[in-house]
Amino acid sequence: MSAQDEQPLKVCSHVIFALQETRRYKVISVDNHHNSSPKALERVAQIARDNLPANASEKDKDSAEIDAQTADLTKRDEIKKVFEKYGKGGIWGVIHIAAYKAVGESTEIPLTYYENNVSATVYLLQTASEFDCTRIVYSSSATVYGTPPTIPIPETTRLEAHSPYGKTKIMCETIISDLCSAEPKRWRGLSLRYFNPGGAHPSGLIGEAPIGRPGNLFPLLGAIAVGAQPNTLKVFGNDYPTPDGTCVRDYLHVLDLARGHLLALDALAPESKVFDNATSDARYKAYNLGKGKGLSVLQIIEAMRKATGFEFKYEIVGRRRGDVPDLTADPTLAEKELGFKAKEDLDTMCRDLWNWQTKNPKGYDA
Repeated sequence: MSAQDEQPLKVCSHVIFALQETRRYKVISVDNHHNSSPKALERVAQIARDNLPANASEKDKDSAEIDAQTADLTKRDEIKKVFEKYGKGGIWGVIHIAAYKAVGESTEIPLTYYENNVSATVYLLQTASEFDCTRIVYSSSATVYGTPPTIPIPETTRLEAHSPYGKTKIMCETIISDLCSAEPKRWRGLSLRYFNPGGAHPSGLIGEAPIGRPGNLFPLLGAIAVGAQPNTLKVFGNDYPTPDGTCVRDYLHVLDLARGHLLALDALAPESKVFDNATSDARYKAYNLGKGKGLSVLQIIEAMRKATGFEFKYEIVGRRRGDVPDLTADPTLAEKELGFKAKEDLDTMCRDLWNWQTKNPKGYDA
């Protein structure tokens, strides 16, 4: 079950692709389409159908179709209707990606973020437990680390977010951890603290198409280059303690990130060895998903210039509340225990993003 809600569909649709690519999972999508298009689901299903072998079994063919459910995770009755459709034990596990996710916006409307991100997680867990669905992969964020004392960041770093968005992620991780501690024989959970996804599926069929102005750097640059947004980019601060003064982030290809979610879901299976070295009875862990290499805002702008041929204009403005200087992952634990590896490089991310953007200059609803 791929739980989607208020977040742009880029990560969600690519996670669905990764699940369907295995032909081992039947995907149920839960989305209220607040900031996404149903056409993304049609496109990712098309990719799955196109990739079926000539001798595909009926089970293979069924895995290429998505059970798309429209529901809002902040409404318990709507979540329950989804689970009732499949019955007790009918859903094997949940990948929970739903969230409002803009750091800056969260400082302006914190109550909205707490209501949406935290209450949705509680309601989803309560309902899943009622229907004996007790495996969860939670999409968390590197923002849980605040300004980390050590770069690259290990998972043992204390959690201290600087924005309401980051704090909602810490709260949700804590809730899942507490649930796994309270019911260690029932619940298994993994939180994925991922860093900054870029790129798109190389087919150009699926990618990030948020409604309104993109909140993340990669899609914003793509939209500017294709003429869908004003062509002056605001860079929030150039006085951070980084090589060029702009914020540094760990960027990884969205398909690498998606396959990390697949690895985490597989790790919740009974035969998994992931929890063998756990320090308590609780079957819960957190992992970083990143490349382990940071890139600055100005470096990303230059990489996108090379990929698009567009001469980006930017102006330096004041720092944005909630931003931190450097968020670069130490992905060693995920590589060792999950088999995760972010293989794709920056040039590939830019190329795939530009391919998506040029083929879909107005997103899914052109």
